[in-house]
Amino acid sequence: MADRTEGSEWAAKTAPSLDDIEIIARDAFAALPASFRALTGHLVIEVADFPDEEALDTLGLESEFDLLGLFVGVGLPQGGAVAPTGRMPNRISLYRRPILDYWAEHDDGLGAIVTHVLVHEIGHHFGFSDEDMERIEAEAD
Repeated sequence: MADRTEGSEWAAKTAPSLDDIEIIARDAFAALPASFRALTGHLVIEVADFPDEEALDTLGLESEFDLLGLFVGVGLPQGGAVAPTGRMPNRISLYRRPILDYWAEHDDGLGAIVTHVLVHEIGHHFGFSDEDMERIEAEAD
């Protein structure tokens, strides 16, 4: 019996790497409205496999798969526009494995999921409402 995966484009595919997710996130960020991107300033976007224990404990989460992304820092509504000396820049972390797990269980494309998480976390930075974030995400499509 022949291997059914021979010749299949999926036979050699691997899960997207940290670098792949970072590229998707950069592309997603570039597709956001210019006026929105201009407001982000020195916001750092990073990708890790999972959130650390501190983040899970702080949010009261039991599973590392429960968090797709996280804004860390001081949001603009709380005075986070300019980081005073000694304070780390605001940061958004995207978590590859939970994002891939979510992707496997839903019909959305990976790029759409990364865009959604990125917009949602940037929205926390600005103190936007869910409606504001939905509008910005729609403009990125």
